[in-house]
Amino acid sequence: MKPHEFADYVAYFVPDYAAEISSNYDVDVETARARAIRELEESLGQGVETAGQVLLSLVAEDVQGDTPVGYLWCKPDEASRTVFISDFCVLPPFRGRGYGKSALAALEAMFAETEYDEIRLRV
Repeated sequence: MKPHEFADYVAYFVPDYAAEISSNYDVDVETARARAIRELEESLGQGVETAGQVLLSLVAEDVQGDTPVGYLWCKPDEASRTVFISDFCVLPPFRGRGYGKSALAALEAMFAETEYDEIRLRV
């Protein structure tokens, strides 16, 4: 992800994560939004430059320009030799075209020749 793309990621992430928080923890939308913002600032306080975090914009050859079709945020953990996916999204207009599958395959390839043994995701 390029630094100028981070604001678009935040614009997607905060409402999406706030809706999950509201639904899963039965809290009002404003409380959930505040929590989503706080957690994002704690985890990605330096944006794309945050140490230990990997932020990716998903792009596709068949989409004009450099418009992201989605986002992937992961955290490699050297101690456990795992990569944990914190967020993964194919944006609604681009769903159903195989971009998610391609993105996960690319992530797997990205870490294939490293010391990491597995990629994890909690759903």
